[in-house]
Amino acid sequence: MGKLSRGMKEFVGLEEITKLDFLVMLFAEILGTFLLVIIGCASCVSWTSTESPNVLHIAFTFGLAVASLAQVLGPISGCHVNPAVSIGLLVSGNCSFLKTVSYVICQCCGAIAGSAVLKQLLPGKQSAGPVGLTALHPEVTAGQGVTVEIIITFLLVLVVHAVTDPKRTDAKGWAPLAIGLTISVAHMAAVPITGSSMNPARSLGPAVVDYKYNNLWIYWVGPLIGGAVAGCVYRMGLKPSKEDDEASYDF
Repeated sequence: MGKLSRGMKEFVGLEEITKLDFLVMLFAEILGTFLLVIIGCASCVSWTSTESPNVLHIAFTFGLAVASLAQVLGPISGCHVNPAVSIGLLVSGNCSFLKTVSYVICQCCGAIAGSAVLKQLLPGKQSAGPVGLTALHPEVTAGQGVTVEIIITFLLVLVVHAVTDPKRTDAKGWAPLAIGLTISVAHMAAVPITGSSMNPARSLGPAVVDYKYNNLWIYWVGPLIGGAVAGCVYRMGLKPSKEDDEASYDF
């Protein structure tokens, strides 16, 4: 009974969120998502009428932005900056329920603020239309869009689990780069299809600022399912056991 009670307390995480340090962690999530949306969505802005930002440009901007933020904020809050990552870590038992809820709220607030600031920083012509809004290709159905978002978010959250697993020594020091490259490669594949969100907060910010809510549900349902499945798969099948901890990654 005592073990069950202790496990429930750890899952809820009430003690964790009452510590003063938790406020710093929340600030880090707000700041991280704020900067991610400003920098990432700025790469989606077209400055000439004849040439739009290419997929490679957008992919590396988002990927390197996350890698940079993870290097700075990782030791503070884990640098989730993405509700799908937080949900995935909740499912795998690496993030408490109340911490996850708090993080998601802060990520959404940071994304909306970042999108609003970016809108104000751009000249009238560039800020006239939606800035950084994720949208489906005209020939892509909602079902196809959700599936694509599930797949790319599954990959991202799976990588996050792998490179932050304390039992793995092969990825030490490389976590930010690995996560950033994963985001870049997912963008290269999915930007033409769905805009490659894999982050509900990143899609929410521009949608709220520009009052464009068409298909926004896709960018919540897809990534949250993908993140949750990744957390479950890693916990149930891919997490290294204590017995093979030393031998599995001895190259």
